[in-house]
Formats: sequence, C-alpha cells, structure tokens
Amino acid sequence: MTADLAERVAAAKAGDRAAFDDLVRATHADAYTLAYRLVGNEEDARDVVQEAYLRAYKSIKKFREDAAFSTWLYRIVANCASTSLSKRSRNRHDVLDEDVMVEDFRVENDPVAHNEALAERDRLQDALRDLPDALRSVVVLRDVYDLPHEAIAAELGISEANAKVRLHRARRKLREALYPLRGEDQAHAV
Repeated sequence: MTADLAERVAAAKAGDRAAFDDLVRATHADAYTLAYRLVGNEEDARDVVQEAYLRAYKSIKKFREDAAFSTWLYRIVANCASTSLSKRSRNRHDVLDEDVMVEDFRVENDPVAHNEALAERDRLQDALRDLPDALRSVVVLRDVYDLPHEAIAAELGISEANAKVRLHRARRKLREALYPLRGEDQAHAV
C-alpha cells in the first residue's frame, strides 16, 4: 500500500469522512469494474458498488490491514455481488467495455485486427455469461483480479480446495466454449 493510501486508510479508520471519500475516489473504478464483471450489467454494478462502500464505511474501523485495502474492498464487492446475483433471476447480460480487448491487442490502427479483437471479445463475453455464477465468480476473482486461492475461498465461503476445483472447471468450460474443436481433436488423439 502506498504511503498516501495508508495515511488515508488510517485517517478513515479514525473517523475522517473526507479520507474515506478520498479512498472511494481512489478505488471506485476498480471496484466498479469488478462489480460489473461479476453481476454483468451497469445498473446492478452501481448498486453493488454503492452497497459495498456503505459496508466498507460501516466496518472501516475493523479493517486489520493484514491485506491491502483494495483486496479487503474487493472481498466486500464480491460479497455484495454474490448477494445481488442470488436475489435476481438467471437472465443476465455481460457486456465488456469495447476498448478493453482492443487496447490489450494494440490494434487501434488495423481495421481487420480490430474487428477480430471485437469478435474474440464477444466470444469471451458469451462464454463468461454462460458460466454458472459459482464458476464465473472464481474465474473473475482469480484471472482478472489475481486474488490468491485462499482469498477467493474466504470471500466465497468455500474451502481453498473447492476454489481450485471451481477455477479448473471454469477454465475448462471456457476453453471448451471458445475452442470446441481443440477439445475434440485432443480427445481423438488419445
């Protein structure tokens, strides 16, 4: 944690509302992105983030600083997202920001590569949407937010072994959805 962020956390723990507001401004984009990826739409993501910051504000004095503030906040966001997902119907739609994959592939100036990147993003989006919530949460927390298995397990209220199993299953399902012929070729090669 940077010294400035650590100072803001300490001040917020002491009851300084302006310091907590600074923490919100410093972490909002990442918290929203996580919420959005977990719940799959803007309105629910905004609600999840609002609830997460409310919970964080109420419990900031309990923050032990044995993990980074952002990790602690991600856990709260994931809990709120899980609650939100359990309350709503199974109809959901994930939309990744159009610029995400385009920037990552650095294809801004190549129309063919740009269209291929958009198509790949759409395929990934569909594959993520089709994952069951339990698998989707694990793969997003691990592969997008790089949380360790033990933090994912604690966040989702499962064992570390179960987190690893879910991650393996999620990755396998994504691979099968994105590259179905590779799986068939490998099965026939055996």
